[in-house]
Amino acid sequence: MRDLALLRRVRDRIDREHAHPLDVEALARGVHMSAGHLSRQFKAAYGESPYSYLMTRRIERAMALLRRGDRTVTDVCFAVGYQSLGTFSTRFTELVGMPPSEYARRARTTGACELPSCVTKQATRPVRNREAPAVGLHLA
Repeated sequence: MRDLALLRRVRDRIDREHAHPLDVEALARGVHMSAGHLSRQFKAAYGESPYSYLMTRRIERAMALLRRGDRTVTDVCFAVGYQSLGTFSTRFTELVGMPPSEYARRARTTGACELPSCVTKQATRPVRNREAPAVGLHLA
């Protein structure tokens, strides 16, 4: 139970500070665990590594910012914590199934911003492990 409480603290920190530079070692230090132990325990509890969880959170936030339509892809990239536009675009495409510029264009043309945010968040949740379809927006 103690480890689960510590893992929740790590997950909450990732959710709160996703746009800041975070690495597994820094997260592990914050809960007095080794990086390896944290990674194993986190994956056992949540089904993915802390790094993967962080990347997913960043992409989810990027999707929300791109749906708003008032920021460029480059601005969104840096706002969610990526240091490289290329890395951001590659990871975004892996999780979402299309490049961020295409996602933003489709979100603007489908009127995705008119849906309640809770519905949009559920419908657009990134797919992990390269399972995203090659084409098609996740919005109905």
